[in-house]
Amino acid sequence: MKIKRNSIRNHSAESALFMRRTIVVFLGILFTVGILITNLYYLQINSFNTYKTRSNANRISVQTVPPNRGLIYDRNGVILAENRPVYSLQVIPNKTKHLQDDIERLASLLSLTEDELSDFKSKSRYSRSFKAITIRDQLTPEEVAKFTVNQHLYRGFSIQANLKRYYPFGNAFTHVLGYIAKINSRDLEKIEERGERVRYQGTHYIGKLGIERYYEDILHGQPGQRQVEVDSWGKVIRTLSFTSPVPGKDIKLNIDINLQLKAQELLGDNRGSIILMDARNGAVLSLVSAPSYDPNLFVTGISQKKYQELLESKDRPLINRATQGRYPPASTIKPQMALLALDEKVITEETKIFDPGWWVVPNSKRRFRDWKRWGHGLVDVFHAIEQSCDTFFYDTSYKLGIDRIEPFMRLFGFGEYSGLDIAEETKAIMPSRDWKRTRFNQPWYDGDTISIGIGQGYWTVTPIQLTKATAMLSKRGQNIKPHILNSIISAEETITPEYEVKQAVKLHSQRYWDVALEAMQGVTSKRRGTAYRTFGDAPYTVAGKSGTAQVINIKEDEVYDADKISERHRDNAMFVAFAPFESPEIVVTVVLENAGGGSSNAAPIARELFDEYFKEKTLAASTPEPGL
Repeated sequence: MKIKRNSIRNHSAESALFMRRTIVVFLGILFTVGILITNLYYLQINSFNTYKTRSNANRISVQTVPPNRGLIYDRNGVILAENRPVYSLQVIPNKTKHLQDDIERLASLLSLTEDELSDFKSKSRYSRSFKAITIRDQLTPEEVAKFTVNQHLYRGFSIQANLKRYYPFGNAFTHVLGYIAKINSRDLEKIEERGERVRYQGTHYIGKLGIERYYEDILHGQPGQRQVEVDSWGKVIRTLSFTSPVPGKDIKLNIDINLQLKAQELLGDNRGSIILMDARNGAVLSLVSAPSYDPNLFVTGISQKKYQELLESKDRPLINRATQGRYPPASTIKPQMALLALDEKVITEETKIFDPGWWVVPNSKRRFRDWKRWGHGLVDVFHAIEQSCDTFFYDTSYKLGIDRIEPFMRLFGFGEYSGLDIAEETKAIMPSRDWKRTRFNQPWYDGDTISIGIGQGYWTVTPIQLTKATAMLSKRGQNIKPHILNSIISAEETITPEYEVKQAVKLHSQRYWDVALEAMQGVTSKRRGTAYRTFGDAPYTVAGKSGTAQVINIKEDEVYDADKISERHRDNAMFVAFAPFESPEIVVTVVLENAGGGSSNAAPIARELFDEYFKEKTLAASTPEPGL
């Protein structure tokens, strides 16, 4: 039998092993705790500011507050451009979980159109995910209510209240005010070039045309900021800080709403323009171009179809005819031509020529016809202006020559910008020898000068140039700068710009002015005058000049017959005038495209405008001041 022996335990060795293991475990614990403490120190001490900022970014949003755009008033204080509250639906893509599903459900809830959905897809493709994208610009009260009730289902979506530009008189002031529209890539490039990126943060609109564009710096203002606390849905909980934006300054225009609406009414369905200007200081009281369009379409976002219709319309409603329309000045420039001839001693008050109804260039067989086929008989400068005798001015311009005509007419502003505070303006054409050589690589011929003598040929003008030239005539050569702005209004002050008046045209004798102006008065006050039927019974004195500008050339042996010519090829009707004759206050220019004779069609419109002006003036004078 084998006996099993139990070994004796070595307590000393076991104790040493236990201690070693304990020390290893303890060191492991110390190391782990050390790492934890180190990380805590790093997170709580070293990286405190970093993680605090990141934490705040999750709950604090810094928002740019766009400034309110300045308002625009007429001279009487009637508001022409205002800001109306609207509600827009926006989404921040990175705040949503199922953006496409949410959009599809919203399309059903709010009846989103295909264009709106397509526009949203286009925006989301190029926009950063943390920036708000507008889905619908203007929500109705019913749509606001529908979304508000269901907002808990749409994480990252919100309704924003904004002020949007509105033009209460629609198309009546379009070519004066212009409009604002959304900032595009071209606008952004210009903003960057000017170093104004910060100023336009939070702003989606900018002035595109007219006064809105010209005075953008004054109307826009400076943005503000606010810090808000938001929840995980992006909904604002409270405002932490607020820096107020600086609103744009209001501006008052010289435009008179009553005269503007009257001018628009008188133009009716005609294509053309009407300008009324104060002859004393150049204040533009009315500027109408027809046809026009509703500028509110561009503020809310015009559809591509509608914009294409405006672009392709043969009536060209997008063109401001008052400043961009180019027309032969026709007989409206005969008073200036007479002034030059008198000053250059080419004619005198007593100079007379016989008009048989035509005129022939010396050493030539070509005949230049007078509008009156049987002629005017023996005429002097007074008769020539009053009855608009072409033959007299054929002869006069031939003797003057283009080298004297061109620089003199530039003194009246022809071929130059008028100075009007609207960017949409053309210089038109004041031709010269050099101009023709550059344009056509041809020499200047005597026949070219003959046409220029009655405001035809290569010469074109804009209605605003005609208005300025007529005002300068009425003020005997003083340079009258047309301007629409009356004053700039802010909380601190009202600034009224001053416009310097200089003598631009100097003649050898003041009597020459008398001759031209008296002849213009004869146009309206003498029985032989072309506008006597219109102004003969006027209760005020008027000086004017009619013009009938050819659109197409008529051959020498042809007779002009409007009934046999297409409407677009008929003559333009023009009339310029000022009143009262003794102390000029108001200048009127009327241009009607393809309307025929200036004295028969344009002059009656000018008469009604003068009547309206003097009626308003009489009413204003007879109305007692408040409190009296």
